[in-house]
Amino acid sequence: MKVAFLGLGVMGFPMAGHLAKAGYEVCVYNRTASKAELWSNTFSGRMAHTPAEAARGADIVALCVGNDDDVREVVSDSDGVFDGIAAGAVIVDHTTASAALARELATLSTARDVGFVDAPVSGGQAGAENGALTVMAGGAPDAFKKALPVMESYAKCVRLLGASGAGQLAKMVNQICIAGVVQGLSEALLFSEHAGLDSAAVIEVISQGAAQSWQMENRYKTMLAGEYEHGFAVDWMRKDLSIVLSEAQRLGLDLPITTLVDGFYGDVQAMGGARWDTSSLLARLMDQHSEVSSKDKL
Repeated sequence: MKVAFLGLGVMGFPMAGHLAKAGYEVCVYNRTASKAELWSNTFSGRMAHTPAEAARGADIVALCVGNDDDVREVVSDSDGVFDGIAAGAVIVDHTTASAALARELATLSTARDVGFVDAPVSGGQAGAENGALTVMAGGAPDAFKKALPVMESYAKCVRLLGASGAGQLAKMVNQICIAGVVQGLSEALLFSEHAGLDSAAVIEVISQGAAQSWQMENRYKTMLAGEYEHGFAVDWMRKDLSIVLSEAQRLGLDLPITTLVDGFYGDVQAMGGARWDTSSLLARLMDQHSEVSSKDKL
């Protein structure tokens, strides 16, 4: 089976690498050609100069780019995927984008006798590198079934959750949960530190009970050390939360915690933390506490 992979960022680069290691014939494309060249040299794969060239002859065309506009450009613009893909092939979009875009592209794909699966992922850079991502998918069962073995090359869990758009909606649920959990963990660590506790010891204990979370187990050490130059960037989280809040508005829903935490991430951006990990919500709290303490001393 021939696979094209478009978008070689911190996620796409290792994901495409797992495909090559699994024995697929892989052709990659990236807007910054030097990344495609590096991937090609690293994994002995082929690189293309346009999305259309990459898609030509491919059974599966996977992409992992930035946002709705990027997906449209890669798929629908001149020399895009639609200009090269053959009938019977399947497009798998791993970008976190809107459900409306997924439905739009599914309709356009069907008109070309091409399958489309919206398949955003969770697990971050580490999950991509370790081949342990979670994939939330939406689309027709036959298209999903054809793409499943490819996705299993870099994922530990792949699940079809409904029709086109369901994968993106599920990713929104994922981001809502993360936003609330990280804020709660940040407040807990701030409280623990100022209460004079051994925070590492406290986390080791409570992580064995009902408070346990992935964020707690994987981020508390770096949070306590004030280390945020890693992981899923605040800029990307705000992009995702803007999609969540737009969809919530469309559904007539009020998401107060998500709205609040989105604003907190805006504060982190203003602190210069646009590329910090999402766990940097603690840095915001620490900064605010320092400001209050300084004013009290005055």
